[in-house]
Amino acid sequence: MPKTETTTGSTDSNSSEPSLEETRAKSLPRRFFAALGPGVVTGAADDDPAGITTYSVAGAQFGTSFLWTALVTWPLMGFVQMMCAKIGMVTGRGLLGALRKKFPRPLIIFAAGALFLANTINIGADLAGMADAVAMLWGLNSRWFVVLFAAGIAIATVRCRYAQIANILKWLVFVLFAYIITAFILRPDWQMIGRAAVTPTLPQGQAGWAMLVAILGTTISPYLFFWQSSQEVEEEKMKGRRTVSHRKGASRDDLVTRQLDVGVGTFFSNLVMFFIILTCAITLHAHGITEIETSRQAAEALKPLAGSFATTLYTLGIVGLGLLAIPTLAGSAAYAFAEAFYWKQGLDEKYSRAPKFYGVVIASMAAAL
Repeated sequence: MPKTETTTGSTDSNSSEPSLEETRAKSLPRRFFAALGPGVVTGAADDDPAGITTYSVAGAQFGTSFLWTALVTWPLMGFVQMMCAKIGMVTGRGLLGALRKKFPRPLIIFAAGALFLANTINIGADLAGMADAVAMLWGLNSRWFVVLFAAGIAIATVRCRYAQIANILKWLVFVLFAYIITAFILRPDWQMIGRAAVTPTLPQGQAGWAMLVAILGTTISPYLFFWQSSQEVEEEKMKGRRTVSHRKGASRDDLVTRQLDVGVGTFFSNLVMFFIILTCAITLHAHGITEIETSRQAAEALKPLAGSFATTLYTLGIVGLGLLAIPTLAGSAAYAFAEAFYWKQGLDEKYSRAPKFYGVVIASMAAAL
Protein backbone atom coordinates (compact mmCIF):
# COMPACT_ATOMS: atom_id res chain seq x y z
CA MET A 1 0.00 0.00 0.00
CA PRO A 2 1.35 3.47 -0.78
CA LYS A 3 2.10 5.71 2.10
CA THR A 4 -0.55 8.37 2.78
CA GLU A 5 -0.26 11.67 4.55
CA THR A 6 -1.86 12.28 7.97
CA THR A 7 -4.32 15.06 8.58
CA THR A 8 -1.46 17.33 9.59
CA GLY A 9 0.27 16.83 6.26
CA SER A 10 3.32 15.06 7.73
CA THR A 11 4.70 11.66 6.68
CA ASP A 12 5.62 8.68 8.83
CA SER A 13 8.35 9.89 11.15
CA ASN A 14 9.95 6.45 11.26
CA SER A 15 10.49 6.38 7.48
CA SER A 16 14.09 6.85 6.36
CA GLU A 17 13.18 7.30 2.69
CA PRO A 18 13.59 10.87 1.40
CA SER A 19 10.50 12.69 0.21
CA LEU A 20 9.98 13.67 -3.42
CA GLU A 21 10.81 17.28 -2.54
CA GLU A 22 14.06 16.23 -0.84
CA THR A 23 15.04 14.08 -3.81
CA ARG A 24 14.41 16.96 -6.19
CA ALA A 25 16.34 19.38 -3.97
CA LYS A 26 19.34 17.03 -3.85
CA SER A 27 19.23 16.47 -7.60
CA LEU A 28 19.08 20.17 -8.50
CA PRO A 29 22.83 20.83 -8.08
CA ARG A 30 23.61 17.64 -9.98
CA ARG A 31 21.23 18.59 -12.79
CA PHE A 32 22.66 22.11 -12.87
CA PHE A 33 26.25 20.95 -13.29
CA ALA A 34 25.20 18.26 -15.77
CA ALA A 35 23.68 20.99 -17.93
CA LEU A 36 26.99 22.87 -18.16
CA GLY A 37 28.97 22.01 -21.26
CA PRO A 38 29.64 23.73 -24.61
CA GLY A 39 28.24 27.07 -23.47
CA VAL A 40 30.49 27.30 -20.40
CA VAL A 41 33.59 26.26 -22.36
CA THR A 42 32.86 28.74 -25.14
CA GLY A 43 32.18 31.56 -22.71
CA ALA A 44 35.37 30.93 -20.76
CA ALA A 45 37.40 30.67 -23.99
CA ASP A 46 36.42 34.27 -24.73
CA ASP A 47 38.73 35.44 -21.92
CA ASP A 48 41.91 34.43 -23.74
CA PRO A 49 45.31 36.08 -22.99
CA ALA A 50 44.74 38.64 -25.76
CA GLY A 51 41.41 39.53 -24.20
CA ILE A 52 43.01 39.79 -20.76
CA THR A 53 45.48 42.29 -22.22
CA THR A 54 42.64 44.38 -23.68
CA TYR A 55 40.75 44.46 -20.38
CA SER A 56 43.95 45.23 -18.45
CA VAL A 57 44.72 48.18 -20.72
CA ALA A 58 41.13 49.42 -20.33
CA GLY A 59 41.46 49.40 -16.54
CA ALA A 60 44.95 50.92 -16.52
CA GLN A 61 44.17 53.74 -18.93
CA PHE A 62 40.56 54.57 -18.08
CA GLY A 63 40.09 53.36 -14.52
CA THR A 64 36.57 52.17 -13.69
CA SER A 65 34.88 54.10 -16.51
CA PHE A 66 34.43 50.94 -18.63
CA LEU A 67 33.09 48.63 -15.92
CA TRP A 68 29.54 49.18 -17.21
CA THR A 69 30.41 47.47 -20.50
CA ALA A 70 30.43 44.07 -18.75
CA LEU A 71 26.72 44.47 -17.95
CA VAL A 72 25.94 45.40 -21.56
CA THR A 73 28.03 42.77 -23.32
CA TRP A 74 26.66 39.86 -21.25
CA PRO A 75 23.17 39.80 -22.86
CA LEU A 76 24.64 40.64 -26.29
CA MET A 77 27.09 37.78 -26.08
CA GLY A 78 24.51 35.44 -24.57
CA PHE A 79 21.94 35.97 -27.33
CA VAL A 80 24.49 35.57 -30.13
CA GLN A 81 25.97 32.41 -28.62
CA MET A 82 22.52 30.92 -28.07
CA MET A 83 21.59 31.60 -31.71
CA CYS A 84 24.73 29.74 -32.81
CA ALA A 85 23.95 26.89 -30.41
CA LYS A 86 20.41 26.61 -31.83
CA ILE A 87 21.76 26.53 -35.39
CA GLY A 88 23.99 23.59 -34.50
CA MET A 89 21.28 21.77 -32.55
CA VAL A 90 18.45 22.25 -35.05
CA THR A 91 20.29 21.86 -38.37
CA GLY A 92 22.72 19.17 -37.23
CA ARG A 93 25.55 21.14 -38.87
CA GLY A 94 28.18 23.64 -37.82
CA LEU A 95 27.66 27.35 -38.48
CA LEU A 96 29.40 27.46 -41.85
CA GLY A 97 27.73 24.21 -42.88
CA ALA A 98 24.35 25.84 -42.25
CA LEU A 99 25.35 29.06 -44.01
CA ARG A 100 26.56 26.99 -46.97
CA LYS A 101 22.91 26.22 -47.75
CA LYS A 102 22.10 29.94 -48.10
CA PHE A 103 25.18 31.63 -49.57
CA PRO A 104 27.44 31.06 -52.61
CA ARG A 105 30.48 28.86 -52.09
CA PRO A 106 33.10 31.59 -52.88
CA LEU A 107 31.71 33.69 -50.03
CA ILE A 108 31.81 30.68 -47.69
CA ILE A 109 35.44 29.95 -48.61
CA PHE A 110 36.35 33.62 -48.10
CA ALA A 111 34.73 33.54 -44.65
CA ALA A 112 36.67 30.40 -43.71
CA GLY A 113 39.95 31.98 -44.88
CA ALA A 114 39.27 35.21 -42.99
CA LEU A 115 38.49 33.24 -39.83
CA PHE A 116 41.70 31.22 -40.21
CA LEU A 117 43.80 34.40 -40.58
CA ALA A 118 42.18 36.18 -37.62
CA ASN A 119 42.38 33.10 -35.39
CA THR A 120 46.04 32.46 -36.27
CA ILE A 121 46.99 36.01 -35.32
CA ASN A 122 45.04 35.60 -32.07
CA ILE A 123 46.77 32.28 -31.33
CA GLY A 124 50.14 33.97 -31.82
CA ALA A 125 49.19 36.68 -29.33
CA ASP A 126 47.92 34.07 -26.86
CA LEU A 127 51.08 31.94 -27.13
CA ALA A 128 53.20 35.03 -26.50
CA GLY A 129 51.10 35.99 -23.48
CA MET A 130 51.29 32.51 -21.98
CA ALA A 131 55.03 32.22 -22.54
CA ASP A 132 55.66 35.65 -21.03
CA ALA A 133 53.58 34.71 -17.98
CA VAL A 134 55.54 31.51 -17.32
CA ALA A 135 58.86 33.22 -18.02
CA MET A 136 58.01 35.93 -15.50
CA LEU A 137 57.25 33.31 -12.84
CA TRP A 138 60.29 31.12 -13.47
CA GLY A 139 62.78 33.58 -14.98
CA LEU A 140 63.42 31.50 -18.13
CA ASN A 141 63.50 32.42 -21.82
CA SER A 142 59.91 32.85 -23.02
CA ARG A 143 60.67 31.65 -26.57
CA TRP A 144 61.11 28.07 -25.38
CA PHE A 145 57.68 28.17 -23.78
CA VAL A 146 56.10 29.43 -27.00
CA VAL A 147 57.38 26.30 -28.76
CA LEU A 148 56.39 24.06 -25.84
CA PHE A 149 52.84 25.39 -25.63
CA ALA A 150 52.28 25.35 -29.41
CA ALA A 151 53.56 21.79 -29.82
CA GLY A 152 51.79 20.49 -26.72
CA ILE A 153 48.39 21.96 -27.58
CA ALA A 154 48.63 20.81 -31.22
CA ILE A 155 49.55 17.24 -30.21
CA ALA A 156 46.81 17.08 -27.56
CA THR A 157 44.20 18.38 -30.01
CA VAL A 158 45.12 15.74 -32.58
CA ARG A 159 45.59 12.79 -30.20
CA CYS A 160 42.74 13.31 -27.72
CA ARG A 161 39.14 12.57 -28.60
CA TYR A 162 36.32 15.11 -28.22
CA ALA A 163 35.06 13.78 -24.86
CA GLN A 164 38.56 14.04 -23.38
CA ILE A 165 39.11 17.54 -24.75
CA ALA A 166 35.69 18.71 -23.55
CA ASN A 167 36.35 17.43 -20.00
CA ILE A 168 39.78 19.07 -19.88
CA LEU A 169 38.35 22.38 -21.08
CA LYS A 170 35.55 22.21 -18.48
CA TRP A 171 38.09 21.84 -15.67
CA LEU A 172 40.17 24.71 -17.06
CA VAL A 173 37.11 26.96 -16.68
CA PHE A 174 37.89 27.12 -12.93
CA VAL A 175 40.94 29.24 -13.83
CA LEU A 176 38.49 32.12 -14.29
CA PHE A 177 38.13 32.39 -10.52
CA ALA A 178 41.76 33.52 -10.24
CA TYR A 179 40.78 37.00 -11.41
CA ILE A 180 37.77 37.22 -9.11
CA ILE A 181 39.90 36.19 -6.13
CA THR A 182 42.61 38.69 -7.12
CA ALA A 183 40.12 41.56 -7.05
CA PHE A 184 38.76 40.58 -3.62
CA ILE A 185 42.30 40.38 -2.21
CA LEU A 186 42.72 44.07 -3.05
CA ARG A 187 39.61 45.07 -1.01
CA PRO A 188 38.23 47.82 -3.28
CA ASP A 189 35.58 50.39 -2.36
CA TRP A 190 32.54 48.37 -3.43
CA GLN A 191 30.15 51.32 -3.15
CA MET A 192 32.22 53.32 -5.63
CA ILE A 193 32.58 50.23 -7.85
CA GLY A 194 28.81 49.71 -7.84
CA ARG A 195 28.16 53.28 -8.98
CA ALA A 196 30.68 52.95 -11.81
CA ALA A 197 29.22 49.63 -12.91
CA VAL A 198 25.62 50.84 -13.26
CA THR A 199 26.35 54.35 -14.59
CA PRO A 200 27.34 54.23 -18.26
CA THR A 201 29.64 57.04 -19.37
CA LEU A 202 30.37 57.88 -22.98
CA PRO A 203 34.05 57.48 -23.95
CA GLN A 204 36.09 60.65 -24.16
CA GLY A 205 38.26 61.26 -27.20
CA GLN A 206 39.51 58.97 -29.92
CA ALA A 207 41.36 56.66 -27.50
CA GLY A 208 38.19 56.14 -25.46
CA TRP A 209 36.07 55.18 -28.46
CA ALA A 210 38.84 52.91 -29.76
CA MET A 211 38.90 51.13 -26.41
CA LEU A 212 35.13 50.64 -26.47
CA VAL A 213 35.40 49.07 -29.94
CA ALA A 214 38.26 46.86 -28.70
CA ILE A 215 36.20 45.65 -25.71
CA LEU A 216 33.19 44.83 -27.89
CA GLY A 217 35.38 43.08 -30.48
CA THR A 218 37.21 41.07 -27.84
CA THR A 219 34.05 40.02 -26.01
CA ILE A 220 31.89 39.07 -29.02
CA SER A 221 34.34 37.19 -31.23
CA PRO A 222 33.58 35.25 -34.45
CA TYR A 223 35.57 32.15 -33.49
CA LEU A 224 33.18 31.60 -30.58
CA PHE A 225 30.22 31.44 -32.98
CA PHE A 226 31.81 28.67 -35.04
CA TRP A 227 33.07 26.75 -32.01
CA GLN A 228 29.70 26.87 -30.24
CA SER A 229 27.73 25.44 -33.16
CA SER A 230 30.38 22.81 -33.94
CA GLN A 231 30.43 21.68 -30.30
CA GLU A 232 26.69 21.07 -30.53
CA VAL A 233 27.35 18.73 -33.46
CA GLU A 234 30.08 16.95 -31.48
CA GLU A 235 27.73 16.54 -28.52
CA GLU A 236 25.18 14.92 -30.82
CA LYS A 237 27.81 12.60 -32.27
CA MET A 238 28.68 11.45 -28.74
CA LYS A 239 25.06 10.33 -28.43
CA GLY A 240 25.44 8.15 -31.51
CA ARG A 241 23.82 10.54 -34.00
CA ARG A 242 26.48 10.30 -36.69
CA THR A 243 24.49 11.62 -39.66
CA VAL A 244 22.96 15.04 -40.28
CA SER A 245 19.46 13.58 -40.62
CA HIS A 246 19.74 11.97 -37.17
CA ARG A 247 21.03 15.20 -35.60
CA LYS A 248 18.35 17.52 -36.98
CA GLY A 249 15.92 19.01 -34.52
CA ALA A 250 16.04 19.72 -30.81
CA SER A 251 13.51 19.22 -28.02
CA ARG A 252 12.32 22.07 -25.83
CA ASP A 253 14.15 20.52 -22.86
CA ASP A 254 17.39 20.43 -24.86
CA LEU A 255 17.03 24.10 -25.78
CA VAL A 256 16.24 25.12 -22.18
CA THR A 257 19.28 23.17 -20.96
CA ARG A 258 21.51 24.90 -23.48
CA GLN A 259 20.08 28.31 -22.55
CA LEU A 260 21.16 27.66 -18.97
CA ASP A 261 24.57 26.48 -20.14
CA VAL A 262 25.16 29.49 -22.42
CA GLY A 263 23.78 31.91 -19.85
CA VAL A 264 26.14 30.69 -17.14
CA GLY A 265 29.12 30.60 -19.52
CA THR A 266 28.63 34.11 -20.87
CA PHE A 267 27.89 35.45 -17.37
CA PHE A 268 31.20 34.21 -15.97
CA SER A 269 33.04 35.39 -19.07
CA ASN A 270 31.81 38.94 -18.54
CA LEU A 271 32.21 38.70 -14.77
CA VAL A 272 35.89 37.95 -15.27
CA MET A 273 36.16 40.83 -17.72
CA PHE A 274 34.62 43.07 -15.02
CA PHE A 275 37.13 41.97 -12.37
CA ILE A 276 40.18 42.29 -14.66
CA ILE A 277 39.22 45.89 -15.50
CA LEU A 278 38.54 46.50 -11.80
CA THR A 279 41.87 45.04 -10.64
CA CYS A 280 43.91 47.17 -13.03
CA ALA A 281 41.80 50.26 -12.34
CA ILE A 282 42.28 50.23 -8.54
CA THR A 283 46.00 49.41 -8.78
CA LEU A 284 47.65 50.58 -12.01
CA HIS A 285 45.36 53.50 -12.89
CA ALA A 286 45.13 54.67 -9.28
CA HIS A 287 48.94 54.89 -9.16
CA GLY A 288 49.35 56.61 -12.53
CA ILE A 289 50.56 53.51 -14.43
CA THR A 290 48.58 53.83 -17.66
CA GLU A 291 51.03 52.89 -20.43
CA ILE A 292 50.91 49.09 -20.71
CA GLU A 293 50.75 47.08 -23.92
CA THR A 294 51.01 43.42 -22.84
CA SER A 295 49.67 41.18 -20.10
CA ARG A 296 53.22 40.70 -18.82
CA GLN A 297 53.64 44.44 -18.33
CA ALA A 298 50.36 44.48 -16.44
CA ALA A 299 51.44 41.59 -14.20
CA GLU A 300 54.86 43.15 -13.51
CA ALA A 301 53.27 46.49 -12.66
CA LEU A 302 50.76 44.77 -10.36
CA LYS A 303 53.41 43.09 -8.21
CA PRO A 304 54.54 46.06 -6.07
CA LEU A 305 50.95 47.29 -5.77
CA ALA A 306 48.93 44.11 -5.25
CA GLY A 307 51.54 41.76 -3.80
CA SER A 308 53.11 38.54 -5.02
CA PHE A 309 50.11 36.29 -4.38
CA ALA A 310 47.67 38.42 -6.39
CA THR A 311 50.21 38.78 -9.19
CA THR A 312 50.81 35.01 -9.28
CA LEU A 313 47.05 34.37 -9.56
CA TYR A 314 46.80 36.91 -12.37
CA THR A 315 49.71 35.30 -14.21
CA LEU A 316 48.57 31.70 -13.77
CA GLY A 317 45.17 32.74 -15.05
CA ILE A 318 46.78 33.84 -18.31
CA VAL A 319 48.36 30.41 -18.80
CA GLY A 320 45.21 28.47 -17.91
CA LEU A 321 42.95 30.53 -20.13
CA GLY A 322 45.44 30.25 -22.99
CA LEU A 323 45.25 26.46 -22.70
CA LEU A 324 41.48 26.82 -22.87
CA ALA A 325 41.25 29.35 -25.71
CA ILE A 326 43.87 28.15 -28.20
CA PRO A 327 42.19 24.79 -29.00
CA THR A 328 38.93 26.65 -29.64
CA LEU A 329 40.68 29.12 -31.95
CA ALA A 330 42.46 26.44 -34.00
CA GLY A 331 39.49 24.09 -33.85
CA SER A 332 36.91 26.65 -35.02
CA ALA A 333 39.03 27.43 -38.11
CA ALA A 334 39.37 23.72 -38.86
CA TYR A 335 35.61 23.21 -38.59
CA ALA A 336 34.99 26.17 -40.92
CA PHE A 337 37.37 24.87 -43.61
CA ALA A 338 36.00 21.33 -43.33
CA GLU A 339 32.44 22.58 -43.83
CA ALA A 340 33.46 24.85 -46.71
CA PHE A 341 35.27 22.05 -48.60
CA TYR A 342 33.14 19.07 -47.48
CA TRP A 343 36.03 17.42 -45.58
CA LYS A 344 35.73 14.70 -42.99
CA GLN A 345 35.77 16.53 -39.68
CA GLY A 346 35.49 16.23 -35.91
CA LEU A 347 37.68 16.00 -32.84
CA ASP A 348 36.32 12.48 -32.39
CA GLU A 349 37.95 11.37 -35.63
CA LYS A 350 41.43 9.88 -35.80
CA TYR A 351 44.06 11.76 -37.78
CA SER A 352 44.08 9.09 -40.50
CA ARG A 353 40.34 9.62 -41.12
CA ALA A 354 40.39 13.46 -41.08
CA PRO A 355 43.92 14.56 -42.12
CA LYS A 356 42.79 17.80 -43.78
CA PHE A 357 40.74 18.83 -40.73
CA TYR A 358 43.68 18.29 -38.39
CA GLY A 359 46.01 19.78 -41.00
CA VAL A 360 44.26 23.13 -40.53
CA VAL A 361 44.79 22.88 -36.76
CA ILE A 362 48.50 22.16 -37.22
CA ALA A 363 48.92 24.83 -39.93
CA SER A 364 47.25 27.47 -37.76
CA MET A 365 49.44 26.57 -34.78
CA ALA A 366 52.63 26.52 -36.88
CA ALA A 367 51.86 29.89 -38.47
CA ALA A 368 51.08 31.38 -35.05
CA LEU A 369 54.34 29.97 -33.69
